[in-house]
Amino acid sequence: MIIAILAFLGGALTILSPCILPVLPFVFARSGQSFWRSTAPLLMGMAVAFAGIATLAAVGGAWAVRINDYGRVLALVLLAASGLALLSEHVATWMTRPFVALGNRLLSTGRAGAAGEIFSSLVLGIATGFLWAPCAGPILGLILTVAAINGPTTQTTLLLFAYALGGITSLAVATLAGSRIFVAMKRSFGAGEWLRRGLGTAVIAGVIAIALGWDTGVLTRLSLTSTNRIEQSLIDMIHPEAIAQAGGPAMTGGAMAGGGGAMMSNKASSSAPPVEGELPALNGAVAWLNSSPLTPEGLRGKVVMIDFWTYSCINCLRALPYVKSWHERYKDHGLVVLGVHSPEFAFEKNESNVRRAMRDLGITYPVALDNNYAIWQAFNNRYWPAHYFVDAMGRIRGHHFGEGNYEESEQKIRQLLAEAGVADLPAATFDIKDIKNDGVQAAADEKNVGSPETYAGYERAQKFASPGDFARDQSKSYAAPATLELNQWALTGNWRVEGEQAVSLTANGSVVFRFHARDLHLVLGSGVDGKAVRFRVTLDGKAPGPDHGVDIDASGAGVAREHRLYQLLRQSGDVRNRTFVIEFLDPGVQVYSFTFG
Repeated sequence: MIIAILAFLGGALTILSPCILPVLPFVFARSGQSFWRSTAPLLMGMAVAFAGIATLAAVGGAWAVRINDYGRVLALVLLAASGLALLSEHVATWMTRPFVALGNRLLSTGRAGAAGEIFSSLVLGIATGFLWAPCAGPILGLILTVAAINGPTTQTTLLLFAYALGGITSLAVATLAGSRIFVAMKRSFGAGEWLRRGLGTAVIAGVIAIALGWDTGVLTRLSLTSTNRIEQSLIDMIHPEAIAQAGGPAMTGGAMAGGGGAMMSNKASSSAPPVEGELPALNGAVAWLNSSPLTPEGLRGKVVMIDFWTYSCINCLRALPYVKSWHERYKDHGLVVLGVHSPEFAFEKNESNVRRAMRDLGITYPVALDNNYAIWQAFNNRYWPAHYFVDAMGRIRGHHFGEGNYEESEQKIRQLLAEAGVADLPAATFDIKDIKNDGVQAAADEKNVGSPETYAGYERAQKFASPGDFARDQSKSYAAPATLELNQWALTGNWRVEGEQAVSLTANGSVVFRFHARDLHLVLGSGVDGKAVRFRVTLDGKAPGPDHGVDIDASGAGVAREHRLYQLLRQSGDVRNRTFVIEFLDPGVQVYSFTFG
């Protein structure tokens, strides 16, 4: 019940976000008509369509996303026609004739007009639901994570429907207020015809904006921070365990579901941090690295900072320099940093892979391999990275999800150490600014991230543009279309697409991605770990030059050996929509996911 209320409130907040702008013309075009026969059916159809397609997209894989892509095209055609109907009475009469005829069959002649109006409004509402792409703030990200974990359950659809109801409730209030203004203008100025044509023009403009991808590109970037703080404050009002009852492991980088990475945060207070619960058992790890097994009893008297991470997670890697700094600065003053490595991909369960990553990353503090998510579940955790702060009495006194707020997190550590009676603490990290976070660990350019994390395996793939969709777990020769829209990607050559990865079966297979971000990363691995797979990267058809990442040279040449995240691009100039191509000169590469920064 609590999370349903939270979902409703999150949906209601969408009215404050620029991402709602493209659908407003379709809603306000009904202003001045009967609310219950026109606007209400449209909004209800919008909610039902959004909840249905969002459920399918969250749990159904690429085929559901493809259905939504086709649905968007049909919806754009239908709504463009409705805009033309507003511009021309002749077109309106011709278009509504089938709906009125259907109403005559369904109901008595005396009510056919109302039935036709309700039915046509419902159809337009369903079409609008296909186009509604609210920005992925913390609340919607949480709901989509629960959906992805739990599968096609009644709870999945109800949560998404609650979110949609919140959205249409705020739209209904705005429409009712707007309808009164329109009626007053008609009476005062006789402006009804001009208003109708103006609304028709707005509808056509909305169709053009969505067709050009502005609803998931430009407006998403404008909206990344518009309501996130409000949504996070709502989440923080609810104890984490209450939210966590809804599902299991799930999100990279806080709440991410489309867009470029809207991060959840919890700012530390200058007052004593509240008690959030007791440190749970740590006995579910399959192995311990850099330490013998730790227990809550054995950690009594120590302040503990627990970092849930996984080594191919870009958000975890960007937070890691700060975690390492806290370990080095406070380990002799009563702080224990514990990394809990909870894998996202199967190769991250391999102990030798984790050991190699820890060596390369310079991690010397204890790390528990949580391959079965036992510790993750004990904390009711949901995020990579997630930081939990435990006092010397074994009580959880704070948490932070995602990147950022490092100064507040360090202040919380210092507060808990002071409570434990530790005196003469060293200077805070931010006082001497000695954090080294270059290369792949450099902070993201958040204002220019317009592309979401994108998976190559069919279980979570989105925006796949090669004709014919995936041949699941089978060999297939793929081709790329002549042009890609923003955030679409495609394969060329002979590939076998599996649940969490795509495997190149012959030389010269490639991946194409149309993206918008400063940095582009790709999680790769060789089919035979340690065997070199050569590749070449181009940017808009040319060698990347100064825009190359740390894992390629200026000519675009690179080699994939071990399974990890590879930084392929870091643009040095203006960030804009660009086309990335990586061609694998040898067979056997495994492609997992794109991330951006």
